[in-house]
Parts: sequence; C-alpha cells; structure tokens
Amino acid sequence: MKSKHRREILKATGALVGTSLIPSCLFAADDRGLEGPRVGLVIGNSKYIESPLTNPKNDAAAIGKQLKLMGFDIDLLLDANLKDIGAAIQKYTTRLAKSKAIGLFYYAGHGVQLGWRNYLVPVDANLDRVDDIPKQTFELNTMLAGLNKAQNQMNIVILDACRDNPFGKKLPMEQKGLSQFDAPSASLLCYATAPGNVASDGSGSNGLFTENLLREMRNPDAKIEDVFKRVRLKVRLASKGEQIPWESTSLEEDFYFNYSRMDPGTIEKSMGGATS
Repeated sequence: MKSKHRREILKATGALVGTSLIPSCLFAADDRGLEGPRVGLVIGNSKYIESPLTNPKNDAAAIGKQLKLMGFDIDLLLDANLKDIGAAIQKYTTRLAKSKAIGLFYYAGHGVQLGWRNYLVPVDANLDRVDDIPKQTFELNTMLAGLNKAQNQMNIVILDACRDNPFGKKLPMEQKGLSQFDAPSASLLCYATAPGNVASDGSGSNGLFTENLLREMRNPDAKIEDVFKRVRLKVRLASKGEQIPWESTSLEEDFYFNYSRMDPGTIEKSMGGATS
C-alpha cells in the first residue's frame, strides 16, 4: 500500500507542476549540473620552522570534512613535508587520469612566487637563499601539468596560500603572495586574495577566506561561481577591502558543491507524510 500511495502522490504532483500548490524547490533540482565521481586532495601546513601559522591545519581539516559530506573521496595531509606533498599530488593526478573524476585541490599554508612561478612551501623548508626555493618547495605548475594530462571532467584548485612572507627578514621577497596564472581547460582556480597580495590567517579557528568558503559552499542552490562571488563579498567587507578573493575560470558546465534531487520520499513528507 505504501508504494501504491507514493505512486498516487507522484501522479498528483506531476499534474500540479506549474501551479502554486507544489513548492518550486521540489522541481528546481532537475538540472544538477556536472555529475560524476568526486576526488579531492586537501593539504594544510601550519607547523613551519620559520613563521608558523595558526589556521591552515584547522582550515584543511574543516574543508576535508565538509567535502566528504558532499561526496568527495578525500586525501588529507596536515603539516606535510616536500616528499609527502610531491607523492600526494602524483597520486592525486594519477587517480584523476584513471577515474576521469571531478577533482578538487585545496591548499592552505605558505606560498611564494619567484620569477612568475608559484611554489607551495612544505613545513620542512629551510630557505636561506632565493636559490633554495625551487629545490625545497613544490612548484604549482607541476600539478597543473598533471591535471592537463589527466583530461578529467573538471578541476577546482583553491589556494589559501597567500599569507605573509614566510621568511621574514631572513629572506625578503620582492613580490608578495602568488603570481597570476590562467586556469587549465575545464578548471576553476581560486586565490584567497588577489594575485600579489596577502591573505589573513584569521583571528578565530579558521582563516577569513576558508571560514566564508565553508559557509557558502553548503548552499544547495549556489553554482560554483556564485559560491565564490559570495565569498569574495563577505571577505572584502570583513577585511574592509584589504583582502579580495579572486578566481580564474575556464568552466563550461555548471557545478554545485551541495546539490541533490528531491526524491519521492521527500515529496511525500512535504505533502503530509502519509505512509499507508
């Protein structure tokens, strides 16, 4: 009787589409955007020899937990050294090449630019000279080359890596933050702040950028571009214009971090929850 009653409900709702009797949200989810397996790599580095940070480890743990709830198969690295970062990124790009999944890479920690190239700084980096940077850090272009080779459905790269100069007076850098680079095909690259600027480590348990990203990505009706627009607005207002997140995109399809079709059980519950 329960299945018969459910069929009757579905027939009734089908007849009422376009009227005000059925909430439009029950049918707005027909276009779910790009679907498929979701694979992610999340790295958070706080425990540096020079200039340790408070929140990247917290940020990465929170992002990893949230992405798991949204269907991502996540590898999480905290306070990673250079060897571990290289191995994890190699594994990540190989998985994407085999599965053709939707990929998401998130990094929180120190990042530097040198000669218009961007480098992620592992916790074991001990940099005394500028020449040490390419040897003791991970060049981001290496991962981007792997993503291009993977030819998977979509890639999202989120870099909360524009903190203050990790070397202080020991090794002053000519340029702040990360340099601008273009998104590979079918990708979105997001910086926690505009290229050449630095981001706040935050005064709470998360950095300013990630705190707002965690909040906005939960919105089931927000496409990925809308999520980052809202994050940019909130961060700009909270920082009084000192930090403005920025992204570069070559996406051609819609994507939702948190989006699910309303199933018959949800429709039935919304109409009174009859069960017999």
